Amino acid sequence: MRAQAPSNPPPLMVIAGPCVIESEQLVFETARQLKHVADTRGVTLIFKASYDKANRTSFAAFRGPGLHDGLRILARLREEIGVKVTTDFHEPQHAPAVAQVVDVLQVPAFLSRQTDMLLAAASTGKPVNVKKGPFLAPGDMQGVIGKLEAGGATEIIITERGTTFGYNRLVVDFTGIREMRAFGFPVVLDATHGVQLPGGRGHESGGRRECIADLVRAGTAVGVDGLFLEVHPSPDEALSDGASSLALEDFGALLDQALSVRRALQPSPQSVTAAALARGSGVEAAARRRST
Repeated sequence: MRAQAPSNPPPLMVIAGPCVIESEQLVFETARQLKHVADTRGVTLIFKASYDKANRTSFAAFRGPGLHDGLRILARLREEIGVKVTTDFHEPQHAPAVAQVVDVLQVPAFLSRQTDMLLAAASTGKPVNVKKGPFLAPGDMQGVIGKLEAGGATEIIITERGTTFGYNRLVVDFTGIREMRAFGFPVVLDATHGVQLPGGRGHESGGRRECIADLVRAGTAVGVDGLFLEVHPSPDEALSDGASSLALEDFGALLDQALSVRRALQPSPQSVTAAALARGSGVEAAARRRST
């Protein structure tokens, strides 16, 4: 459904979790803590973790438990912890199976323009989150949205996660967030992939973890509808994207910063009243001028 622009915005949406399902114990412990933090702050949480990282830099890199075991783990987690879940899928034929488990289907960034992937996601009837490819301009996402709508999708999320800037560097264009929000669907900022240095370590991607909070604050100030955060209990020991992952212990404090920025940008009742009075005075003055 196309996003509206209410005077009181809906609760902040946060998609968070480890990059990949490393073990059942790790994702369950992480999900429990993330849910507790989100619930105490009135934030809408969608837990994320991939069952297969099909685009790792190295052939030897850990990919995950695979489709069958990964979906089994996510289904159990969703039921026992009571949290919404999402995960990437990588082949069109996997969409029906994934849709039986998740609340939101995710289309990976490097497949974000693939028509068959988009149509497969749309055909499930589930909400679809498309991660904007680093090779796409903000305006290019109109074509992506068009394909999803042609396939019957009505609930669409666009995730911004940076644009390729030379070699091994991503840069987030905050003016593009405003541009994409004008398309009428929620826009989420991935503040962890946004600090990634793709392939920056040769055999794996690097990252600037210290910049995650900067992107979160800036994105919230621009007006993103949600945040995407890869979160791990011990990022330095993570089996995928650890260099650009947020430490689980820092999740709550970072959410507090985002919520503080969001509150600061909401007009106070006094300012809304003053603006309304000013507009009324302007109308009355214009009417008086016309009458004379």
